[in-house]
Amino acid sequence: MFFLSKISLTQFKNYQFSTFDFTQRVIGICGLNGKGKTNLLDAAYYCCFTKSYFTKADGLNMQFDSDGFRIEAKIKPLPPPNFVRSLVREPEGGTNHSEDGKEELNKQQEIVCIFRNVGKKEVLLNGVAYTKLSEHIGKFPAVMVAPDDISLITDGSEERRRFMDTVLSQMDAGYLQQLVIYNKVLQQRNSLLKSFAEQGKTDWQLLEVLDEQLIGPGEFIFAKRKAFTEALIPLVQEFYSRIADNNETITLQYDSRLHDSSFYDLLNNYRQKDFAAQRSNAGIHKDDILFQLNGQVFKTTASQGQRKSLLFALKLAEFELLKENKGFAPLLLLDDVFEKLDDNRMHQLLHWVCNENSGQVLITDTHKERLQEAFEKLNTDYQVIEL
Repeated sequence: MFFLSKISLTQFKNYQFSTFDFTQRVIGICGLNGKGKTNLLDAAYYCCFTKSYFTKADGLNMQFDSDGFRIEAKIKPLPPPNFVRSLVREPEGGTNHSEDGKEELNKQQEIVCIFRNVGKKEVLLNGVAYTKLSEHIGKFPAVMVAPDDISLITDGSEERRRFMDTVLSQMDAGYLQQLVIYNKVLQQRNSLLKSFAEQGKTDWQLLEVLDEQLIGPGEFIFAKRKAFTEALIPLVQEFYSRIADNNETITLQYDSRLHDSSFYDLLNNYRQKDFAAQRSNAGIHKDDILFQLNGQVFKTTASQGQRKSLLFALKLAEFELLKENKGFAPLLLLDDVFEKLDDNRMHQLLHWVCNENSGQVLITDTHKERLQEAFEKLNTDYQVIEL
């Protein structure tokens, strides 16, 4: 099983140099705001995805006036559940699963992520650098839940497409490759449409060539997203019911124009609109997931508690699909969740992630006593790290 046993941070965000040893499957990380709780979770996420969960530019993850940062993580098999409970205080400043993939997780491994201020990034697994960082995605799957993730429910469709892409890229290396190709061709197509307006002339033959290049990866991505959402929907409904602990009816729908039209016909039908707007108006880059609560549009009718319940239901469904696909549980990273749910919803969530989930979970909170009390009620072995 996948177990993060140690992580060392050098010049990463607010950490000059600190090392953390994780001795339990359930880890609580506590401390006042600004101490680095979220940054520690983000470092773990970085080791799984070769990028920050919160920041697109790597240069923003290193300490001010430094020459870069380094993250080193040790991965080992999941320990048995009978570890002695411990309380540790950290000094200040301080693609689809296979038998081969499972064998790798039965021995200790090392992930090293290095970013240099000149813009160079390097990721090594067991001392061997990747030629393509995308090759690392999915080897050590992870699910993050952070306060701003409510945007997955309330914001535009881009957030929900990113959600689908993040999960599917960990499950299927081919999906990530096709997504990269699609986005590259889409960018070329949009640039060509813009040049039509700027230069006052058109090259329909070149546009048709780009359309042909767009169709293959687009149809591949659509098929994968369709199958994904079909598996996702019943899991979300089940988790929402358990977290909310009521009889509310949640429905989800994968919204894509490719349900009713071939991609070829779709591009042809929107050609004049694309020409006028100077951008591509149809394709899988317009897909969405629609939510309803008791038959009404979720975003406009749901309370804050209902939105948070749906968010956690989506994330736990993501966790389950990754677990089923990989054959082992992903790393679960929960940031500041105690402030987001009432006591009943919180208990339902923690019972699942700590007692029913077999994977490792890292949970942050500002109150050590609240973490300890929650873990004690669950009667689970745990470790608390105080920053």
